Amino acid sequence: MFGRRITLFSLLGFKVHIDMSWLIIVLLVIWSLAKGWFPSHYQDLSSATYLGMGLIGAAGLFFSVVFHELCHSLVARRFGLPMKGITLFIFGGVAEMSDEPSSAKAEFLMAIAGPLSSILLALTIYAATAFVGEALSTPVIGVRDYLVAINLFLAAFNLMPAFPLDGGRVLRSALWQWKKNLRWATRIASRIGTGFAILLILAGIFNVAIGRIIDGIWMFMIGMFLQNAAQMSYQQVLIRNALEGETIQRFMKKDPVSAPSSISIKDLVEDYIYNYHFKMYPVVQAGELIGCITSRQVKDIPRDQWASLTVGNVASRCSPENTIAPASDALKALSLMSRTGNSRLMVVDDGRLVGIITLKDIMGFISVKLELDEYEK
Repeated sequence: MFGRRITLFSLLGFKVHIDMSWLIIVLLVIWSLAKGWFPSHYQDLSSATYLGMGLIGAAGLFFSVVFHELCHSLVARRFGLPMKGITLFIFGGVAEMSDEPSSAKAEFLMAIAGPLSSILLALTIYAATAFVGEALSTPVIGVRDYLVAINLFLAAFNLMPAFPLDGGRVLRSALWQWKKNLRWATRIASRIGTGFAILLILAGIFNVAIGRIIDGIWMFMIGMFLQNAAQMSYQQVLIRNALEGETIQRFMKKDPVSAPSSISIKDLVEDYIYNYHFKMYPVVQAGELIGCITSRQVKDIPRDQWASLTVGNVASRCSPENTIAPASDALKALSLMSRTGNSRLMVVDDGRLVGIITLKDIMGFISVKLELDEYEK
């Protein structure tokens, strides 16, 4: 879902990341507030004042989104659901779960925590300044009213019954509780989410047609994002169901091709890469696994050094990033591949190479499972 991102800080044990797309929304928010929202609601202020209000409003929006997602994460942790962190991206933020909720109750409480937190924050911001009354300056009133409004909007928008929005997750929890079937509940909730996204897309096109171009573009983009997110969320549930209880021993290739550490890079290319067409090769020395080498690493080596450098000089050492135990859950392997970008992992048992697991083999198994529909209930 995310592109390049930067880790900003840790909060209550959760890492807060910012996707590079967030920079786009920050600039747009500052510009729209300083040039549109505040001047239209509060006249006769200086350009510098409007810019300051825009900067503080954008910072408040940042805090509001982090607070919303943090409340999701805290409730999820309360129910033992591992959270990988919080990432802010172009359309808001997301608390990154490494698994599905354990029950419909956990799903409901985790989902509803976000909108409730936004409503609470809106009330708190308003109450904190209400007793001052007329003593507040116009810029302070303007920023306060914006932050109250944006938090109420965050709550209302997220309560829409469109998966994977919070309201869609509340709907899924109700369906899950009713049928006791997470896959069925996710399918129905994601279809409703897709329908809602299509309505947003059509509304965006209509607004562009009648001249409300900015509003139309935003509706269209959010609709496209929600449609993709709804479909991806359902696919993730299908994958989890298909791989549930499976270990990588079922998929791994035993006795994989390995490269001796003593051969040159040139020999590796000629005798292994051109021969077997794999992108990664385990590297052995005196029968022991010492690491691996990839075609990407070879590509970065100048060709005039291929004959002088050995595979052992270049190989990456074994690490949790490129190895996995044979008894590990297949979902763990898939998650590791997704996080590192590696399509092949070395399967290591007590320091010995026992096999290779590839993304292609896992996805092939998933495809067959879904085609046979063995997990349909």
